[in-house]
Amino acid sequence: MNNSGIVAIVAHDAGGAEILAGYAAQNNISCKLVLDGPAVNVFKRWFESVEICTLEEALSACDWCLCGTGWQSDLEWQAIEQAHHTQKRVVAFLDHWVNYRQRFERNGVQHLPDELWVGDVDAERLAREHFPDIPIQLVANPYFIELKQKIAGLEMSKGSGHGEGKKVLFVSENISDHARLQYGDERYWGYTEFDAIEYFLANIQVLGDLVEKVVIRPHPSDISGKYGWLLDKYAGIVQLSDGKPLIEEIVDADVVVGCESMALVIGLLAQKKVVSCIPPGGPICRLPQTDILHLREFVKK
Repeated sequence: MNNSGIVAIVAHDAGGAEILAGYAAQNNISCKLVLDGPAVNVFKRWFESVEICTLEEALSACDWCLCGTGWQSDLEWQAIEQAHHTQKRVVAFLDHWVNYRQRFERNGVQHLPDELWVGDVDAERLAREHFPDIPIQLVANPYFIELKQKIAGLEMSKGSGHGEGKKVLFVSENISDHARLQYGDERYWGYTEFDAIEYFLANIQVLGDLVEKVVIRPHPSDISGKYGWLLDKYAGIVQLSDGKPLIEEIVDADVVVGCESMALVIGLLAQKKVVSCIPPGGPICRLPQTDILHLREFVKK
């Protein structure tokens, strides 16, 4: 299909925004930006000038629409609905590997795009299983293209090390808010982000490495001070992220830990040891990348 013309780009969540901003920048496309939440700062990092307009303005001026698939707001879901009403072709770029159908549903109402884009063969396989009737196109993940270049540069300039022990980056996910917004129950998946952090810290020794420190990186949607209590409970080993870009913190770490965050996959791109720490009571990590280790399996042994 023809992907030229003016594009209405709609994004809220950070993960999808990174991909859409990368696509717009790398392809030098003409676009109208409908941004909210974390997506605003993501686009400001990619572009010198960011002019935001309303969804109605963008759809009126565009030839077609490209949106993310975030859960933190209804923005992209509404964009799909309104694009259909205005008879504009709408494409959604799946930026992850889990909760595919839920990304297009709110309160039991489903709005599906005319076409889905995916950034890798794992996502393509999963998307075809979930959406057999929707055209699916494999598009090189523009965010990962940029990350691989940055990783190479950061590794070249990296210092000699940070002590005898390993440095762990724990990438938090706002699991409880997601479950509450989607299902009205913060424990819908059988655990929260607090359970996951506690489970990891209680079993950190099973990784077999001497850990010098654990850096907790909050999710972009987390409120300020959410993890301050960890500094007292685990004084001497835990510290909070200083807000550096995610890729810099990943390159600086030896081990990347989380639940089902995209950051785990980025950790694999940077050739780090990557661990999912979803605790017992929660589902098995659904990320399809086979190099991800699972803390539960280490604890069982």
